Amino acid sequence: MSEELTPRIGKVALRELALHGIIDYASLTRRTERELLAIHGVGPKAVSILREELAARGQSFSDPR
Repeated sequence: MSEELTPRIGKVALRELALHGIIDYASLTRRTERELLAIHGVGPKAVSILREELAARGQSFSDPR
């Protein structure tokens, strides 16, 4: 079972990510930073926080290649 995303990214970002099926860190690893930034309500600050959270878990966003 994967952990829920940190509330540090804000309520709007959490809600918008959930609408796109991104509700935990495992689902983040299947997305690129660019895909996340294309979601309304998810900005560079949220992506930066999520990158840090993934790194702390030994994970990362999907490779954009």
